[in-house]
Amino acid sequence: MPGKAAPIKKSPAKKAAEKAPEPAPEPEPAPAEAPPAEAPPAEAPPAEAAPAEVPADAAPAAEGEAAPAAPAEETPAAAEGSPPVPTSAPLEVTVDDVNDSSLTIKWTTPATIGDSGLDGYTIEYCKDGATDWVVANEELTPANRYCIRNLTTGDLLRVRVVAVNPGGRSEPGALAEPVPIREVGERPKIRLPRALRSRYVKQVGEQINVVIPFLGKPKPAVSWLKDGQPVDTKRVNIRNSDKDSIVFIRTAQREDSGVYEMAVKVDSFEDKATLTLQIVERSGPPASAKMVDSWGFNAALEWTPPKDNGNTDITGYTIQKADKKTGEWFTVLEHYHRLTATVSDLIMGNSYSFRVFAENQVGISEMSAVTKEVATIQKTGIVYKPPEYQERDFSEAPKFTTPLSDRAATVGYTTKLLCSVRGCPKPKIEWLKNQMIIGDDPKFRQLSNQGICSLEIRKPCSFDGGVYTCRAKNAQGEATVSCKLEVKQVILPDGDKEKGK
Repeated sequence: MPGKAAPIKKSPAKKAAEKAPEPAPEPEPAPAEAPPAEAPPAEAPPAEAAPAEVPADAAPAAEGEAAPAAPAEETPAAAEGSPPVPTSAPLEVTVDDVNDSSLTIKWTTPATIGDSGLDGYTIEYCKDGATDWVVANEELTPANRYCIRNLTTGDLLRVRVVAVNPGGRSEPGALAEPVPIREVGERPKIRLPRALRSRYVKQVGEQINVVIPFLGKPKPAVSWLKDGQPVDTKRVNIRNSDKDSIVFIRTAQREDSGVYEMAVKVDSFEDKATLTLQIVERSGPPASAKMVDSWGFNAALEWTPPKDNGNTDITGYTIQKADKKTGEWFTVLEHYHRLTATVSDLIMGNSYSFRVFAENQVGISEMSAVTKEVATIQKTGIVYKPPEYQERDFSEAPKFTTPLSDRAATVGYTTKLLCSVRGCPKPKIEWLKNQMIIGDDPKFRQLSNQGICSLEIRKPCSFDGGVYTCRAKNAQGEATVSCKLEVKQVILPDGDKEKGK
């Protein structure tokens, strides 16, 4: 009998004794008497080998070890098979979250639970290097996750989880390493809104309120630069919180334009983002405007761009005229992009002044550039005698001034072939496909206007490809020009075909 494991048999009772003060002090006597009741089953295996000796051996053991109650408890235990056994230790105890005042752990269910089931878990912790374990939960928790609250920042804690069932406490499942109680660091990341990734344009006088969110733990340090220099806090108000930074300008001015750089830093990690701010206003007037020439009922003008474009591109010009008799201004041209213009249809006998406004995305300039010169339209004789000219023969054989170009079209998408021809008298235009006259086929639309010839092919299919020819004929001769049209089929990827189905 030297191999009898009496201390091992008593270990569950000791663990039960450690746990007993937690629920209540009253059940302590019952667990104290439990070891004698557990002792006879320890000798039960030899008894199975020799059933005849069971009564003889069992009686002294019961008398020597203690109470008369033990045989009474032994009978149902023997009838049921074996006493309750503790579960195995909880598995995979890990840290789920930690901050400066709490620690959340999680674990998985023990591999072996047994027939007696599982009542719940007890979570215990102690400072690293100490031996006093503190119970975190007053009542058993059935969940596989628990948050230990009201911890002290900076402590280094060891944590373990114990499974409890009618058989007592299991072996503890513990964290692999002590956990420092502090906020978990997170790399900083600026989440610049899509609308701010390109140039952010506002007008002078408008209010600017830009919110840029970011991530990072602990609270990141936020800094701003404008064109590489610290931001002027008298002009720009910046407010930072734990999760975003706000740039506020009550009344925007041109000098607020520039490249603003935001930096978010946590420890040695840093993230940066740039915001390009453009404050615009109406442009100034053109630098100068003058009348270059006047003839007949026309006047030629030219001008130079404005010196101040309002911090944005010039989009066009507006030209107005005024009769010296009335002094009223009338718009002649709007959204005009060139720096020279010819004003026509002036009235004979009147004198005109001209002025030019500049335009940008904000609007038309408040001031204008006025010409110093005046265009005077001279009166002519009442009886007009046209000059005599010798008649000239303008007859000319057709000649294509712009040939057809090879084209590639897509099945189902209307395409158009274009060319230009001249000739006198006006040539007759015919279109051919693969040397066959197209005629009045409704699939094709043939137009000829002012020498511009076009053939519109409506929703072509793969059979509409080929060589197309435009033929021009008049009394003086004929001319042809050809091109090749290729109609391609759209090939869908396999994924799009499956969606189509």
